[in-house]
Amino acid sequence: MWHELRELGEAMLAEPGDLRALVVTGQGRAFSSGIDTTVFSAPRGTDDLAAEGRAPRHEDPTVDAILTTQDAYTWLEEAPFATIAAVRGYALGAGLQLALACDLRVMAHGTKVGLLEFKYGIIPDLGGTQRLPRLIGPSKAKELIFTAAQIDAAEAERIGLAEHVVADEELDDTAMRLAEQIAAQPPLAVRAAKRAVNASATADDVRSGLVVEAEGQAECLGSDDMKEAITAFIEQRAPRYSGR
Repeated sequence: MWHELRELGEAMLAEPGDLRALVVTGQGRAFSSGIDTTVFSAPRGTDDLAAEGRAPRHEDPTVDAILTTQDAYTWLEEAPFATIAAVRGYALGAGLQLALACDLRVMAHGTKVGLLEFKYGIIPDLGGTQRLPRLIGPSKAKELIFTAAQIDAAEAERIGLAEHVVADEELDDTAMRLAEQIAAQPPLAVRAAKRAVNASATADDVRSGLVVEAEGQAECLGSDDMKEAITAFIEQRAPRYSGR
């Protein structure tokens, strides 16, 4: 599945087309209950990567395999469109890390989430140690990781891990309405704002982030989308953005 997710991401980033918002959800009663532990007995190695025609990125083959697996999630954070996780049932371990890679998270009441990797003597290695503290702060992230705790959707919302918590039967519609609301916004501005907000977590200082912000605004100024926004406002109609 990680292999398929990575290939899907590569295809979407190469040709996003008119895609403006993407909803990620699980099939059935759970978003993702976590990793199939049988993978630990047959880890991917350099031979697997070589078969895909991929040059190694690290001299340690285990580290290199993990970096490649991380790509299955990272594209959701780097995509030029919004990504939304619609979470119900369980999002545990690798499942929660998938939701963390998305821009926004909508959870159903009764959902249980947690990073349980310590139960297997390992750490969250699909972005969990990087994205969780940026959402809820380093101390709370350490507590959840160190204790392998499971929390419910209400607590996830309280600590900033979920943007919305709704009844299970309302989850899909809520996520789709949010996606439609974002998709109706100017695509260039969404892309630029996402890039700038992401940079706020990695920039060395505020001024470095301000450069990313200014570069995004320069792209928007004078664009067809900006002209359409102003015209639509004057004509009191819904704008029709082209992403140019």
